[in-house]
Amino acid sequence: MDERAALIRHFLAALAYRTQKALRGCADSFPDFRIAAGVRTPVELVRHMTSVLGYARTLIVGGTYKAEPLSDFSAEVSRFHEMLGDLSSRLAAGETFGDHSFETVLQGPFSDAMTHAGQLAMLRRIHGDPVPAENFLKADIRADNVGPNQPPPRSPGRRDGQWDPRGITKPE
Repeated sequence: MDERAALIRHFLAALAYRTQKALRGCADSFPDFRIAAGVRTPVELVRHMTSVLGYARTLIVGGTYKAEPLSDFSAEVSRFHEMLGDLSSRLAAGETFGDHSFETVLQGPFSDAMTHAGQLAMLRRIHGDPVPAENFLKADIRADNVGPNQPPPRSPGRRDGQWDPRGITKPE
């Protein structure tokens, strides 16, 4: 497999991990939480993330993609991970993005999806249920795991201290 494809597969696994971290243990009211008019709810964000990834997949398979609303949040999250799985499998099989380089797909739709994973985490905080801190350098992220069953944090962080790249916080 091309080294760039392997790196993109790892990025997709990091996207799966960070998305699940933002969603794990969320309140039943979280999927429909709307912070303001015109701002996507978490369920709408996950659907949009699937659409963005679906667009990237069209660069491989052609055609168009639009993620129509599904019946519930769980179904939306499952479809998101299925899309990640399909993309990862295609990259593992040597498929490419046609006229688009790995780099431009990374800077475009894949980075867009990662931004939305961060928005999910931010919405959790605003919703009153912040996502626990973590040193992602130590996270158990593997390119072969883009599904919803992500491992727990290896190095949980604390919010009350100074950041240390080793995952240790220092009291102020």
